[in-house]
Amino acid sequence: MTDLHAATADSPLIAKVRKLLAMAERTPNRNEADAFSRKAAELIAAHRIEPERLRSTVNDELGVLQVALGRGAYVRGRLSLLQAIGDSHGCRTVFEVHDRGTVAMVAGFRSDLESVELLYNSLHSQAASRMAAERRATPAATQQWRRSFMFGYADQIRRMLTATAAEAVQRVHPSSATLPALRARDKRVDEYSRQQFGRVVAARRPKAATATGWDAGKRAASRADLGRARLPEVRAIGSGR
Repeated sequence: MTDLHAATADSPLIAKVRKLLAMAERTPNRNEADAFSRKAAELIAAHRIEPERLRSTVNDELGVLQVALGRGAYVRGRLSLLQAIGDSHGCRTVFEVHDRGTVAMVAGFRSDLESVELLYNSLHSQAASRMAAERRATPAATQQWRRSFMFGYADQIRRMLTATAAEAVQRVHPSSATLPALRARDKRVDEYSRQQFGRVVAARRPKAATATGWDAGKRAASRADLGRARLPEVRAIGSGR
């Protein structure tokens, strides 16, 4: 497998997104911060279907991004969030459990993997900050609520990114002339994933989520800045043990 960071420097698109995120972090005006963050999210969603990028996919290498998901009760929630982001960028996600914890592997074009990594780090940090502030009557109840929160959060992020990507397609080319190029791009990712991952076994379904935690996660995701950078000084939610 190929390490994402060892191969290429930041693309102009990612550099522009990071500049917008830095502007969002620096301004004391909440409306300006939201505007910068939303613009960054739109760029991340739209760059896959820009005609110029689709025509240049021959120069966009395929690779695998590895993401450490840790251990404990929140691993599957983190995986759901990562998969939601990866799917919206035409990537394929699998995972393995090792002695050091669970590791997810995301296959796709490097330009998409950069965006997936940027969004995952940001959205996971935002979720962790909200989850860390929640306490229930017992440690077990707190863990169950937070777990459910993470699944609801991931589900809403998937819906939001899917809608944003669809809007970007219409904005770039209303006649959907870019769709054949997108399908060809997805086919290359599928073939590459089979070569890299081989036979993949479906994971067992996670335990059922509680309605209150799920709904809270969906509400938090609806308010999330889809383009925000990793938040400073967020409290970790722990391993879930």
